[in-house]
Amino acid sequence: MIESLIEITNIRIILALTMLGIASYTDVSKREINDLIWIVFSISGIALLFLEPEFMDSIYLMVISLIVAPFVLLIWRLGLFGGADAFAVISLAILAPQITLSENMISPFTVLTNAIIFSIIPMFVNLSRNLILIAQKKNIFEGFSETKSRRILAMLIGYKASNPKYCFSIEKKAGKKKKLNLSLQHAEYAEFCNKPDTWVTPGIPYMLFILGGFLVQLFYGDIIFSVFGLFT
Repeated sequence: MIESLIEITNIRIILALTMLGIASYTDVSKREINDLIWIVFSISGIALLFLEPEFMDSIYLMVISLIVAPFVLLIWRLGLFGGADAFAVISLAILAPQITLSENMISPFTVLTNAIIFSIIPMFVNLSRNLILIAQKKNIFEGFSETKSRRILAMLIGYKASNPKYCFSIEKKAGKKKKLNLSLQHAEYAEFCNKPDTWVTPGIPYMLFILGGFLVQLFYGDIIFSVFGLFT
């Protein structure tokens, strides 16, 4: 029975990585993901239930994992990430419910929280890029009338791109001056910017963060739980 359980777990992991790999590739290359991916792999996850040695326990685990579903759907509707990202997290809850190869604690939200942590990394990249330009005596805020705090925030979420690609503009005209537009942009409806020499925020596919979050769950566990564990 144990060998059978391990074998099914491995199948679930392989299918989950395949699903996220395909989704990440198409998201990067085409900036769109076919919904058929979520349908096929979710059905595969449900079908594997009938091969589980403990059928009812597996059903219970999947139901608990799907607690994350209403939260990611809300995040999607708020525009914090796209519908494909929400469906990816839900499909993972069906296909690989709370699976980890580590001994660290995880939860139904682990992939999501790990992904959120990964999504902060581009902020440090943006800040480093902007600080290098400032060190080179470049006036990255030329023509802007902004407070120091808003400039610092802009340096975290974006940069001035000479030829932006797959980025979203964070500047706007205000008379003869330019202003920073730091308001939240809806992930589903925001349009890519192609205007040269414009302050932008990079449109990094969130699917990459979800893939990273799942890999960390597999081999390490929950980053947030681990950090809290250091203080207990």
